[in-house]
Amino acid sequence: MTKVGIDAVEIWTGKLKLDLPETFAPAKDEDPGKYTKGLGLEASSFPDTYEDIVTMAANAAKRLMDRKGLTPDDIGRIDVATESAFDHSKPVSTYVAGCLDSVYEGDFTHTNKGERKFACVAGTQAIDDTINWILAGRNRGRAGLVIATDTALYARGDPGEATQGAGAVAMLVDEDPAMTALSLDQGFGSKDETDFLKPNQQFPSVDGKRSVQVYLSRMREAWADLESVAGRIEPVDFAYAPFHTPFPGMVRKAAPLAYRRLVRGTSVEDDLADRIGRQPREAKFDTREDYEEAISAYMDDLTELVEYQEWYSGAIEPTLDIARRVGNWYTGSVHLARVSALRHAARSNTEMIGGRLLIASYGSGAQAEIHPETVREGWKDEIEALNIDGQLARRYDISYEEYETIHDVHDYDKDTEVEKFTDPDGEFVFTGWGRMNERQYEYAE
Repeated sequence: MTKVGIDAVEIWTGKLKLDLPETFAPAKDEDPGKYTKGLGLEASSFPDTYEDIVTMAANAAKRLMDRKGLTPDDIGRIDVATESAFDHSKPVSTYVAGCLDSVYEGDFTHTNKGERKFACVAGTQAIDDTINWILAGRNRGRAGLVIATDTALYARGDPGEATQGAGAVAMLVDEDPAMTALSLDQGFGSKDETDFLKPNQQFPSVDGKRSVQVYLSRMREAWADLESVAGRIEPVDFAYAPFHTPFPGMVRKAAPLAYRRLVRGTSVEDDLADRIGRQPREAKFDTREDYEEAISAYMDDLTELVEYQEWYSGAIEPTLDIARRVGNWYTGSVHLARVSALRHAARSNTEMIGGRLLIASYGSGAQAEIHPETVREGWKDEIEALNIDGQLARRYDISYEEYETIHDVHDYDKDTEVEKFTDPDGEFVFTGWGRMNERQYEYAE
């Protein structure tokens, strides 16, 4: 069967940086450890005054196309995943294509364009759609461009404010991919939930405690569904497990659940039983609540064991590196985790060809998807071609007062004028509004 997956990836981060322990915490009169240890975050990325979800998406896409030597004729569809859209009718992909049309010979007239929405899982869903389009033979030899782009802002004073972030991940999905090939085996966990939503509002309404519970529940369901079609999954079956990462602390909560599922019924569980007992089985409890309490206590004990800690440091910790420095990118977060894992492998000279990743995506509202990916021969060249470290190092470090101003600039309900903090150079920029209140863009040399 034809291998289809991610051939190349490019990243564009917002050009401003908010240092959480040094700038945000003192302004809030809080312990820096609340952010660095509790949430697992060091900094957040924000868009400058001339940046938004379109510019970040278009800049990531252009960098990818230029690096791969692509023209508009090579792209058969552009799918943008976002939960930061500013129009209820016109998709962000049309704005992105309009930007790209202005810098390439030829155009995207015959390219299918769409927008995917299901909170943070939408980027993975857009990849699924593109793979199905290719496997159905409707691509005419062309590739698909999937872009996850978001500005994850919260209302000032909201508990989620410290997890904010902004950036875009552009992915080329094609046959015979250089980076990773996606398995057709998938597991889903989905239910109608009210944990995080934006009912005709820019900033989310969040039930934080409920959101963590829903995240873990949907992941459990997706894992069980995947194993029903792919068979038993064990720790040795994959090198890294990139999870959706709204903040690294959330992944720390999800990881014991994953490890428990991985070792259940194996010799590893037998070895652990002498120290923490066997895993609770639901059939032995009178109520679901009693079972959940027993599971929670078991996982607390599990995290103290060296076997778990070694697994976490090898399979999970390397996926969190970029997220720590940029915050939540909503639809792009799990795709940053994939890049983080492979960057770690490249830097540690780990042989990954034929190795596997277990990608765990999640979107509030709520749905989880878990699927395996197999690393391909060109993975290292693709990862080493990224310049994410240079982008992060060049970000302008804003003061708390500047943060308050830039937050107001990107608040749709406010009309705030402020000078840009950085100078655009060879990138798309937002220039203002047109006669029908449409957003306008140009390429700044």
